Amino acid sequence: MNALAPPPPALAPPDLDRLPELTAALAARAADHDRHATFPYEGVELVHGAGLLTATVARRHGGPGRGLADTARILRALGEGDPAVALVTAMTLFTHAAEARAPHWPPSALTDLLHESAERPVLVNALRVEPELGTPVRGGLPATVAHRRGDHWELTGRKIFSTGAVALRWMLVWARTDEPEPRVGSFLVRSDSPGLTVLPTWDHLGLRASRSDDVLLDAVPVPLDRTTHLAVPGADGGRDATGGAWNSLGLTALYLGVARAAQHWLTGFLHERIPTALGAPLATLPRFQSAVGEIDIALSGAERLVGALAAAVDADEPGAAEESAGAKLLGTRAAIDAVQQAVALVGNHGLTHHHPLQRHLRDVLCSRVHTPQDDIVLLALGRAALAAATPSHERG
Repeated sequence: MNALAPPPPALAPPDLDRLPELTAALAARAADHDRHATFPYEGVELVHGAGLLTATVARRHGGPGRGLADTARILRALGEGDPAVALVTAMTLFTHAAEARAPHWPPSALTDLLHESAERPVLVNALRVEPELGTPVRGGLPATVAHRRGDHWELTGRKIFSTGAVALRWMLVWARTDEPEPRVGSFLVRSDSPGLTVLPTWDHLGLRASRSDDVLLDAVPVPLDRTTHLAVPGADGGRDATGGAWNSLGLTALYLGVARAAQHWLTGFLHERIPTALGAPLATLPRFQSAVGEIDIALSGAERLVGALAAAVDADEPGAAEESAGAKLLGTRAAIDAVQQAVALVGNHGLTHHHPLQRHLRDVLCSRVHTPQDDIVLLALGRAALAAATPSHERG
């Protein structure tokens, strides 16, 4: 923060004791938002009211400075209630955490963000995916271009799958400059900027309430200094392993929350369902008891893995951040398998609209699309394992 900027506000500490209450409150509205694909504004208000939306703001900025372990705990609870609320919360928490680790935001923009966040929910997300490019993780330059216009940039392009687009206050738009040697980075854009339009294109099976719509940028003005990581491609210092760990473990926790919601519905259903031929609840049958036990073991193990690895990342343990991609693969597979098992156990009831299990299935499948995707994780880990192995002819 510069000397002319007002002092940072004191942000409310996160009330983690309220997580069960928040889970229940979010769950009460989740089905309605999913059915109508409406953004859960009131759910975000609840998260803000509990001090969770700013939990990762750095202490030097007046925030609680919570780490990845607490963030994973928060996101698992929110994911169990409404994963759309959890996902937009995750993107905001990750942004604050990145700024806490290594300052990149210009002081004026950060001051605006923090002071507004003290008063009301302020959602932030990075907009990177484009119609032609797809996800930038697989390479390529963005088609979104920043043109230099005297004392400001003008951004023109289109972003897709922009989570929470209708409710974002700040958008970190990934773009390239129109310079002879283009630089690539994020341009900090307020949602009320002229030339910015959110197009209601989101028509998805899962996370319908996330409103991950398209964002159209038509000569959107951005002050020259409101950029982050602006550099010639390849000169940005490489991959941020810690940032990757936050993304991998935080989102895995979210989807484990979805799977827990599915398990809780399943156990309730098995207690309530009494077939006339049996004369007793399905919960009394060993087959169902064993299946529920298998689900519980898988989810408990994945939760332990995510929690322990998140704590290791917070403690800067060597290699912990690098292990997070593999943990995402294991955790999200456990979550998907658990919900699929639940559907298989109850048959048609699991795919009936008035039961929530079909929604949990649609939502948990979205875990596969988040970076890093399974094929990239397996390729990297397989290559590393092969490179570390000693060929048999060298072992003698």
